[in-house]
Amino acid sequence: MKYKDLDIIFENNDFIAINKPAGLFSVPDRSGKETSLKQVIEQEFEKIYIVHRLDKETSGIIIFAKNAIVHKALSEMFEHRKIEKYYVGLVNGSLYNQTGTIDAAIAEHHTNKGQMMTSTKGKASLTNYEVLKDYKLYSWVKFRIHTGRMHQIRVHSKHIGHAIVCDSLYGDGKPVLLSAFKKKYKLSKNELDETPILSRVGLHAYQLIFEWNDKKIDLIAEPPKDLRALLQQLEKNAK
Repeated sequence: MKYKDLDIIFENNDFIAINKPAGLFSVPDRSGKETSLKQVIEQEFEKIYIVHRLDKETSGIIIFAKNAIVHKALSEMFEHRKIEKYYVGLVNGSLYNQTGTIDAAIAEHHTNKGQMMTSTKGKASLTNYEVLKDYKLYSWVKFRIHTGRMHQIRVHSKHIGHAIVCDSLYGDGKPVLLSAFKKKYKLSKNELDETPILSRVGLHAYQLIFEWNDKKIDLIAEPPKDLRALLQQLEKNAK
């Protein structure tokens, strides 16, 4: 990937906001074998600073600071909850409560490295949710996270019994198939097996709102093509 291919949402002298595609690491992973978003941005800027991260499979808005002073300021704003963070995602099933708050502490899993879990011994973690559309088999949900724990929305979604779709770490990991909800679905003549309409974690970082230099910054990253296509099919089927 080249810098010119990135979807730049906002840029000023202090920071740059990118709509990260799914399947791309925010920063280099330990193996260093795969390209990261940070490395792509550094094709343009000699030095860039990561402020927060998104999981590899999660798409959406992510901010990079252009210097150490801005990096420190933005990092502290995230830490002290001065930035409103909203996500949208598709979860399995139909939620009993259309809105709610998930207040469940999160800790590292005691046996599975790289996995998190709800635990009374963990760090305080708070998520608000609102169901935007109930498709019965799936629900399109808006989340606001007040804390920034690793995998927070994915862990909290599992905690309430409605894991994010295609999440193999916290759910069943099954891809979303059109045949699962489309009436009278048939494979085309040239298809031996059905191609999933979505096979990555169905989560997208949608919006960040904060004050910067006495001005309100409201950044929105529209969901990518894969999620839009899935929602379009769910809408068609719901009619």
